[in-house]
Amino acid sequence: MRVSYHDGYVVPLPERHPFPMAKFAVLRDRLVAEGVISESEIVAPREADWADLLLVHTRRYLDALAAGALTKAEERRMGLPWSPALVRRSRLAVQGTLNACWMALHDGVAGNLAGGTHHAMPDRPEGFCVLNDVAVALRSLRRAGWLRRALVVDLDVHQGNGNAAFFGGARAWPAGGVYTLSVHGDKNFPFDKPPSTRDVPLPDGTGDDAYLKALARHLPAALAEAEPDLVVYLGGVDVVAGDRFGRLALSRAGLAARDRYVCETVRASGAPLCLLLSGGYAARREPGQAPETLYAETADLHATMYRQAKAVYG
Repeated sequence: MRVSYHDGYVVPLPERHPFPMAKFAVLRDRLVAEGVISESEIVAPREADWADLLLVHTRRYLDALAAGALTKAEERRMGLPWSPALVRRSRLAVQGTLNACWMALHDGVAGNLAGGTHHAMPDRPEGFCVLNDVAVALRSLRRAGWLRRALVVDLDVHQGNGNAAFFGGARAWPAGGVYTLSVHGDKNFPFDKPPSTRDVPLPDGTGDDAYLKALARHLPAALAEAEPDLVVYLGGVDVVAGDRFGRLALSRAGLAARDRYVCETVRASGAPLCLLLSGGYAARREPGQAPETLYAETADLHATMYRQAKAVYG
């Protein structure tokens, strides 16, 4: 199973920053150590072209991002301190998703060991999301004629407001070519939720049984309606009980069952599958606790999706 990864996915952040940046490198090492992927299957992306980014983001925003001229309000919404390394990291991750989609179309399944930055809007960053990798990748591939229709399955705990805004929800289907399914916490961020093609809001504290029943009701229906040439799966692990930004209550076994069900259902449909990380933040760090333990816990949760894909696709 080919995956996108670059050492530039990890950039320095201030001490005690809530975003577990090191999880990307820890995940890569864990998947290789477990034999889920091999070194030869890791494809390093280049930085995404500005021309591709302009397919979805405004020139004003991209110029400000490149020059370090974001407003204080924009940087607060981003949740990350601006740096040249962050801009490079964001462009690398976008290209990683574009490459992963292309590899999935050829191989049947592939992934990016980052991506799923579904809060980024056309004219601004938001919620740790600088650039919208899914929007860039799908619009680039549709423009090049690689696909007609795509299905975005977003199982992050937070609704994919950026993807909903880009692709227009139900009002733009099927003319827009991208069907968005979002299963998320109803009372969680973002508080302004543009409509996806199919939204499935869940109450706080939803556990394994209720979550998996909702997924079994809505994923087959979305696949049948979308008839996609490609499925992009945002397998956020912030749905697991104890996540610092979560509020749902899946167990580790429930997470594995979720990922297994998505992989099996998509494979049975015949559509290629692209795997993206999206969110995952583990628990709050306790005084005296080494940050490496949180990175390892979060990376292990993210590895679940790739373990299940390996089991299903071989």
